[in-house]
Amino acid sequence: MATEITVPTLGESVTSATVARWIKHEGEAVAADEPLVELETDKVTVEVSSPAAGVLASIAAQEGSEVPVGALLATLEPNAGAAASPAAKAAPLPAAAEPAPAVAEAEAPQQQQRAAANPPAGVHPPPRPLGPVARPASPPPQPFPAAAKLIEENRLATADIGDGSGKDGRITKGDVLAFLNRPAPAASPPAARPPRAAEPREERVRMTRLRRTIAARLKEAQNTAAMLTTFNEVDMTAVMALRSEYRDTFEKKHDGVRLGFMSFFVKACVAALKEFPAVNAEIDGDDIVYKNFVHMGIAVGGPAGLVVPVIRDIDAMSFAEIERAIGDFGRRARDGALKLEELTGGTFSITNGGVYGSLMSTPILNPPQSGILGMHKIQERPMVVSGKIEARPMMYLALSYDHRIVDGREAVSFLVRVKEGVEDPRRLLLGL
Repeated sequence: MATEITVPTLGESVTSATVARWIKHEGEAVAADEPLVELETDKVTVEVSSPAAGVLASIAAQEGSEVPVGALLATLEPNAGAAASPAAKAAPLPAAAEPAPAVAEAEAPQQQQRAAANPPAGVHPPPRPLGPVARPASPPPQPFPAAAKLIEENRLATADIGDGSGKDGRITKGDVLAFLNRPAPAASPPAARPPRAAEPREERVRMTRLRRTIAARLKEAQNTAAMLTTFNEVDMTAVMALRSEYRDTFEKKHDGVRLGFMSFFVKACVAALKEFPAVNAEIDGDDIVYKNFVHMGIAVGGPAGLVVPVIRDIDAMSFAEIERAIGDFGRRARDGALKLEELTGGTFSITNGGVYGSLMSTPILNPPQSGILGMHKIQERPMVVSGKIEARPMMYLALSYDHRIVDGREAVSFLVRVKEGVEDPRRLLLGL
């Protein structure tokens, strides 16, 4: 009995998906739990696996089509006879118990020779050819694909190049290049090389569903929120010294979890959000919804674009728990293994453009959130410290916020609290 493969439930508020790529094709045998197709939603790419072993009999939704939840994707037939190829099924082998035709076929040439040697009366055999029998000439060896492309681009003929240096005399790309670069005969002026075929200067590629969603949400944030950005800079000297001193001990104590800079910024933001709750709030119609918890979105780059997985109740987590969660999200984002529910429900976000070398940028809000912190590259700059100029590792910070909820004073004060917490990590430990 055939099994129908349908679009699974895709998560909260996700009602449809786009068929991104069929991993298996019609007629292919598949094993149980083997991925069949990739579906692209507004947030992540989801693999749909086979519920049982069998043969993918038919595909109902082609690549690029949009399918709602529950729609038919393909039909899976039972695995019986899956090993036999269509050609083998169409042409069954003759039974071994019938050898007579084979014997007759073997004797047929001998009978023809005897008939030719002893023709019936009045019948004369055809005259024998005087010379050797002419055999049809075999076609010349074809050039290798790369060589054939060069020949076509330069409007050449294989006869111009002659025998190739490849196997069985096939023309290689090197043979064509040698022909094109050969010196012109001294007795005649060099012939003008024919113009190369013009290559397309543009390529049109359809946007993925994830990229379209990112574009729509970012444009929505610009059109809806009264977005402003305030900047500050933070001296990373104290954090870098603390991290250098306790990095190895921290890693040993917490089973290989590395102590990074992100956990310090998370802790600093949590402390500042508690002092300025409007930055952690959102607008719902005519109401402002204040959150007494922090679900922190951490922007990470994946193969399909930037995604913002959410660490829930991060305000109750330790440094080690924060670093472990961020590391896990980063690995799964690169592997495309994030779950839909892990990408929703954030109340505040952090994005670190410094990992790509950005010195300063203006992050865009992630609706319906009202604030996002932008971290940047650490760079040594001359700073005045106690009346003396010193080279200090400095980082620019940017806070983009929704001015409909957050006043300028609150935004600037929030960023100052983050700066103070990072520059003096003891404040984070003491809750100051």
